[in-house]
Amino acid sequence: MPNIDNSPRYDVIAIGNAVVDVISPCQEELIEELSMNRGGMTLVDEQRSSELYDAMGPATETSGGSAANTLAGLATLGLQCAFIGQVADDQLGDVFKHDIRATGIDFDTPVRTGEPSTGRVLIFVTPDGERTMNTFLGAGQYLPAAALDEELIADAAVLYLEGYLWDPEEPRRAMRRAIQVARDAGRKIAFTASESFVIDRHGDDFRDMIEGGVIDILFVNEAELATLTGEDDFEAGLAMVAPKVPVLVATRSEKGAVAIANGERAEVAAEPINKVVDTTGAGDQFAAGFLSGHVKGASLADCLLRGAVCAAEVISHYGPRPIVDTKELVAKRLG
Repeated sequence: MPNIDNSPRYDVIAIGNAVVDVISPCQEELIEELSMNRGGMTLVDEQRSSELYDAMGPATETSGGSAANTLAGLATLGLQCAFIGQVADDQLGDVFKHDIRATGIDFDTPVRTGEPSTGRVLIFVTPDGERTMNTFLGAGQYLPAAALDEELIADAAVLYLEGYLWDPEEPRRAMRRAIQVARDAGRKIAFTASESFVIDRHGDDFRDMIEGGVIDILFVNEAELATLTGEDDFEAGLAMVAPKVPVLVATRSEKGAVAIANGERAEVAAEPINKVVDTTGAGDQFAAGFLSGHVKGASLADCLLRGAVCAAEVISHYGPRPIVDTKELVAKRLG
């Protein structure tokens, strides 16, 4: 049950795709040969997913999903988190459940029986570290509102929503219901746009939520901001959105990031690293670092620095989740 004094049990609860990432290095020629969208994320059906998997070289399998990756980062940073997402009653579903719970994240969404299978993301990483993702959403795209634990949602300071999951109709209805539950409980709504193609398809929904004051914290990258606003000029895009959301966070890859909160602006440079190995999860971990400071009342500049440190850590190795103690890294960087 929610606490009587309305203080949240969880720092962040997220709703997102419950998928397993399959990551493999490849040469540039393979991207062209398989007609993939280099550097982007493409939704594929189960047959296309199988074809791409067969074409992959040796791969690493790890539980993923954008929002789940962010929660894994938050848990590493010491925050209390819970996840809502749907897997099938199959081997990949068992892998996902084990991995997310092993990080200390509460996850009790009922599994879905029958077809389709648990979702997966096939990630091809070229020598420059760029990742090309092909996503089969699987069981996750049928997450119903009935699967929501509304008491859990009301018991979290922040409800974090993954834009990727806005695309299928059933989870979109579930997320709308979750927003209402969180709002009624006086909690904050954080939203990550995820990818420009999602904005192309559902931009009117997102703009309506922004105009209606539904979103408290909006995460976008530079390309997503341009798609959302129709403005190619970064500063013009910021000027259009910032007055409409309490906190706007815009990442710019190697150019760092900008955050604007209630008129206050802060910027951070990208953290230097020896080599970019794999950009998978960079935005997810930036969001984790930022939110880890935000929920604790840190300054806007500190929140951005936390995000930059976490993003730098994850792009220095394969995989979308931290492999070292980011809590220690952040503490050292903050001094």
